[in-house]
Amino acid sequence: MPSTTNCSPATQTVLDALRARRTIHDFLADVPPREAVLAAIDAARWAPNHRLTEPWRFYLLGAETAERISLLNAALVSRKSGEEAAAAKLRRWRAMPGWLAVTCAKSADAPREQEDYAACCCAVQNLLLGLWAAGIGSKWSTGKVIREAGFLEAIGADASQEFCVGLVWYGYPQTVPAQQRVPLTQLLHERP
Repeated sequence: MPSTTNCSPATQTVLDALRARRTIHDFLADVPPREAVLAAIDAARWAPNHRLTEPWRFYLLGAETAERISLLNAALVSRKSGEEAAAAKLRRWRAMPGWLAVTCAKSADAPREQEDYAACCCAVQNLLLGLWAAGIGSKWSTGKVIREAGFLEAIGADASQEFCVGLVWYGYPQTVPAQQRVPLTQLLHERP
């Protein structure tokens, strides 16, 4: 297996960032500067995308929109798990300092839509790494609420033209969880 010790400093920095970034579950209350978030969104749009379709759309959500989404999600939780669980979830979601939604352009061509979705996932990874580089943690959520009929309307997106790839919360981490990965030898299958 090739060593990463002979990489250029820039390459090593990228590799270190890929290994160090973690999903953050608990945030401090402070909202990071808009400029840092916009820089991460700008990095996101440089993701690879087949045929240069640039299928992603980014929705930077303010308090009013975040509240609508939080209430929509609380209603979902209430139907499934009751009022107490819904109230707890609502409190948690209201504590999220920063909100973004990422959508993907729909396509009548199924293979293209699949390629575009994959590109949007790459864009989200760029976004998360861009935030991390600025000291901002994030959590990419793909929960049921993003597929609810009222979600796209709540963020001002056109449901006939796009679908949601995920909701991204961001802020300064309260803690950074430790995480392990299985060894590469358990995942890599080399064939002649």
